[in-house]
Amino acid sequence: MQVLLHTDPNTDGSQQMADHLQSVVKDAMHRFGERVTRVEAHLSDADGQTKSSDHAIQCALEARLVGLEPVFVKDQAGSAHQAIDGAVRKLERAVATVIGKQDPRRHRNQDDTASDDSVAPAAGPV
Repeated sequence: MQVLLHTDPNTDGSQQMADHLQSVVKDAMHRFGERVTRVEAHLSDADGQTKSSDHAIQCALEARLVGLEPVFVKDQAGSAHQAIDGAVRKLERAVATVIGKQDPRRHRNQDDTASDDSVAPAAGPV
């Protein structure tokens, strides 16, 4: 899986930040195996200033999935590390949901349940 970091001029785009991003993303996405081919992160200062206030750093993540539309999430926090961690948690849930909806076993179980609901219960004594 490829992990890319993009930053604005007011946000830390150092190698240490890229390494942190890669570590957090790979830990969260490993369970999806080869279904996730690339994750792009965009870190920016939401205020557009060098002096940031609380919740001023925004992390937007886009995950590319094999055969599916990209998944996009974002989070804001007081630091880049916190914004990355929050966005990665959201991304993990979003990717799990999208992949889960494509699971043929899920559709089969729903079809079985639907067919069971259409059968009228046996009438007992009144």
